[in-house]
Amino acid sequence: MDEHVLEAATYLNQCIPAPPSMGIITGSGLGAIVENMTDLIRIRYADIPHFPVSTIPGHAGEVIVGRLSGRSLFVLSGRVHYYEGHGIDAAVFPVKVMAALGIKAVLVTNAAGGIHKGFSPGDVVAITGHVDLMQEIVLVFPEPREVYDPMLRDLLRQAADEEGIVLKQGVYAAVSGPSYETPAEVKALQVIGVDMVGMSTVPEATEASRMGMKVLGISFVTNAAAGLGQTPLSHQEVLETSAHYLPTLKRLIEKLIAKLDPAIL
Repeated sequence: MDEHVLEAATYLNQCIPAPPSMGIITGSGLGAIVENMTDLIRIRYADIPHFPVSTIPGHAGEVIVGRLSGRSLFVLSGRVHYYEGHGIDAAVFPVKVMAALGIKAVLVTNAAGGIHKGFSPGDVVAITGHVDLMQEIVLVFPEPREVYDPMLRDLLRQAADEEGIVLKQGVYAAVSGPSYETPAEVKALQVIGVDMVGMSTVPEATEASRMGMKVLGISFVTNAAAGLGQTPLSHQEVLETSAHYLPTLKRLIEKLIAKLDPAIL
């Protein structure tokens, strides 16, 4: 295993009481989904050896370890994006550290633009698959593999039903950014069957699956993709929509975690 990964994992093991059972990566404005956690330990990315630090608003840049719904969680409050200039290796470094800590499952969340005509801001979408349109991704498998775990997705569906939340599902496309997609690009994505688009998730989800972790992906629709809405896209809109609809996503994730069987992890 990479020496830098081991150094980061060793540092974190000294800071936390016991290995968490599940990891969560939060997207733009979604860090508050775990604000009901207890026994919190907060560790700044900047204090962890070799850990990449996010520069994007809405990404706190800290590891949060604590308990939620009876589970010990390892939460990345904010992520590093490829377009920040770090490269793919930096984007997936935290996932490698999770694997070194013994984490068996990871929930990857993102704020996404809705392309599917049936999607509206505030919708929660289980990711069934992705289209990789980012440059320089070399995270390949020797054979085709289903990245997103169907068993975890089924548990998410059960949790949504119990909470009275409409859970949609769809295919996520990752673009390299940092500029938003053009209306012409959105039309092309519609043709190839993409339902939502963003600038993250695919590197982390791919690497987590490659390292043997079970992966669940959730897109939180914060806006209509370029050319499908009435106003220009902005990161501020993403953050405001995330904050407005966040309670729904928080309820869903807490219910999901409560339903996790130890055998799954």
